[in-house]
Amino acid sequence: MYDIVIIGAGVTGCAVAYRLGQYAGRVAVIDQAHDVSAGASKANSGIVHAGYDAKAGTQKARLNVKGALMMEEYCRPLGVPYVRSGAMVLGFHEEDRATLEALYHNGLANGVKGCRLIGREEVLSMEPRLNPQVLLALDVPASALVSPYELTLALADSAAENGVQFLLGTRVTQLAYQQGAWQLTTPGGVLTARAVINCAGGDAGRLHNQISTRQVHIIARRGQYYLLDHNKPALFTRTIFQAPTKMGKGVLVTPTTHGNLLLGPTAEDIDDCADTITTRDGLKNVLEKARLTFPGVSLRRVITTFSGNRAHEAGGDFIIGAVEGAPEGAFEAIGIESPGLSAAPAIGDELGDLAALFLNLPKKADYIAPTPLPKAFSAMDEDERRAAYQKDPDYGRIVCRCEQVTEAEVRRAIRRPVGATSLDGVKFRTRAGMGRCQSGFCSTRVMEILAEELGCELPGITKSGGKSWMLSGGIGKADQNAR
Repeated sequence: MYDIVIIGAGVTGCAVAYRLGQYAGRVAVIDQAHDVSAGASKANSGIVHAGYDAKAGTQKARLNVKGALMMEEYCRPLGVPYVRSGAMVLGFHEEDRATLEALYHNGLANGVKGCRLIGREEVLSMEPRLNPQVLLALDVPASALVSPYELTLALADSAAENGVQFLLGTRVTQLAYQQGAWQLTTPGGVLTARAVINCAGGDAGRLHNQISTRQVHIIARRGQYYLLDHNKPALFTRTIFQAPTKMGKGVLVTPTTHGNLLLGPTAEDIDDCADTITTRDGLKNVLEKARLTFPGVSLRRVITTFSGNRAHEAGGDFIIGAVEGAPEGAFEAIGIESPGLSAAPAIGDELGDLAALFLNLPKKADYIAPTPLPKAFSAMDEDERRAAYQKDPDYGRIVCRCEQVTEAEVRRAIRRPVGATSLDGVKFRTRAGMGRCQSGFCSTRVMEILAEELGCELPGITKSGGKSWMLSGGIGKADQNAR
């Protein structure tokens, strides 16, 4: 019997777990993926939206602004990269002026500070590589950047250090309230909890509709991206939006916390939340729209493309709190699309506190403060590198040339409280495989280290868990006999 089970190990679920790690109770996080941050939390723009866009008076607006104001201090003890970059929303036509003015006034209504409308000359003086045909822009200095997957992983680690269990690779097929407790049916058996918190992203609607008198409809909205290699100096220092449409904030051009440039996303309503393919038409659409912002964009610096799905609820707003019409002890965060990353600190604190209050859980006297993510070898100066090597000689062996990731960092990623068990797990914890060659050089060595650390044979190593094996057999008889 758990006190609380959280369904979903994305940034929202892990933010709730992080908060509940401060309370004395038996808490678990369950997710059908084989790692945390395996869905939308690793495939988004990484932008901390200031809150000028969300409609005033909505949960989106309230939680966006609250979460964005929390984010810098939220990231600091976790050691998660956070950059106060600022943003611009561009207008290229006179009819865009009314849209930007409306966004400006909406930002004022939401309490966003510092927004202003600026003309072409000032826009180009701030970002000289922009299309000179720009007419005006909304300047949003409060916008910021964060590494979404590093944030999610750090939250999970801190929660685990404080006793939260992570049950990964397990899907909740049925949710029901029976005999005074919540029953979560999985392929491996039934989990029982006094309270349940549904943060299941694209799958949240299915579980909600099993227990609520108010039915919801989740629409999978796919966004496709180009990722460009590092560029020094950075091509842009701010996130650059175009005037939004009814489908969202549109195609953007933005730096990341690690110095890459991101183009995208599209906004395609699809049937399957698990469908994260990229398409010729979708990427063509991204490129055409990105060139309106940045005419000088070149595909020569593209190192990968990817897509992610946001869980758009048909009503358009976040659904947060106790589940309407359900038995007591059921809580949820549904329809968490953009600006869900920005809102995560606020949602995590509010939902965690709500569930703890319902169960009368006391605060822990022995709470363990987060262990900050260590400084990456690639970001160290020579003195820091020398000291790191003297402490651990594995810092002297480079595994990933593109991102300058060392063997020490790969091994530490596997040994973390919620550690890597696959190539992708190492990649998102260290950036090994995220560079120009996209793991063409480092994958075999990472696989060897994984096998050593996990105590398994190389054929057991996967790309992302489950049946995504990297190797499918031997080359000759001797190799087969060895297996």
